[in-house]
Amino acid sequence: MKIQAELGDLVQQNVDAIVNAANTSLSGGGGVDGAIHEAAGKYELQQACQKLGGCNPGDAKFTPGFNLKAKWIIHTVGPIYKDGNHDEDKILSSCYKKSVAIADDLGVRSIAFPAISTGVYGFPKKWAAEIAVSSLFSVKPKNVDSIYLVAFDKETFQLYEYFLAFYKQNEIKKEY
Repeated sequence: MKIQAELGDLVQQNVDAIVNAANTSLSGGGGVDGAIHEAAGKYELQQACQKLGGCNPGDAKFTPGFNLKAKWIIHTVGPIYKDGNHDEDKILSSCYKKSVAIADDLGVRSIAFPAISTGVYGFPKKWAAEIAVSSLFSVKPKNVDSIYLVAFDKETFQLYEYFLAFYKQNEIKKEY
């Protein structure tokens, strides 16, 4: 399985599924959530999301991609960062793992993630990048073979690159 960082626009990724950093009501909001709703087709996506009945932090649900290049949108709700002592790390890790599990069940081969919870939810970018990478290195999907961590800004991209290099190096060492 290939995991790599990209600097760019999540909604423009040419992948089978994109992950939406959603809110609990799945109603669309700001940031990446608003951009996905806008690009997919607000009305269609809102109708599909209403049928899902919301989503709890750390969980994930899916809808069609509608007008996106991606066939699927996997909606996951990251934690609102308080102080790091309220299982925010476990909830964030669960977002990545459950999203990959859903993608795998859908037969998805390629998936793109945003930096979940690092916007208005306030999760520290460095810690979030490490959790994203370590969580994705811990999964062993059957179908998913390409995972993209799509950064909207250079700082996040560089953090992804740093942790990807670290985990790849340590994964290689574990094989011997």
